[in-house]
Amino acid sequence: MAEVMYGPMQLLVIGFKSPDFHGQIRQAFGSAMEAGVVRLIDVRFVWKDANGNVEGMEATQLSDEERQRFGSVVGALIGLGAAGEEGARAGVEAGATAAARRTFGMTEDDVRRIADLIPNDSAAAIFLIEHLWAKELKQALRDANGHLIAQGMVTPEALVLAGAALHEALETAASGEQKRSMAAPAR
Repeated sequence: MAEVMYGPMQLLVIGFKSPDFHGQIRQAFGSAMEAGVVRLIDVRFVWKDANGNVEGMEATQLSDEERQRFGSVVGALIGLGAAGEEGARAGVEAGATAAARRTFGMTEDDVRRIADLIPNDSAAAIFLIEHLWAKELKQALRDANGHLIAQGMVTPEALVLAGAALHEALETAASGEQKRSMAAPAR
């Protein structure tokens, strides 16, 4: 059996206060998907109106065959982690079944629990995306016998905070050097 290469997967959970959707999120994702940068594995939107009425929506970019294959892989990994090889075998079947039902492991009960957690007049979105741009890099790293040591996401906001902290540290160090040189005895 040929190995199926997936790009790195990312799970995003995003909250929206007083949501005002006009297709801008769909347009942004659509542009990235058309460019072949990402693939939408699953998205669930759950929103609650001001009166507490709940609605939801789900979408995917996977074909039926891809959905079942992906569900099998995810189910096997969950089963392997939970109950070893026997769990992996059971997980393959459970994952394929969940994918065929288009639940992707998120049941209607899960959606209701999310809806219970969010306040009225708000929404939540759960995105599972595959980073397609990284598949070629992943293969090149494998070919060079490379392996992942660590990974993480750094947001622009985190970089701004880091830059501000570095700037403050440099200013403190510079003012400390000036004080030290001024306090040095004259020769």
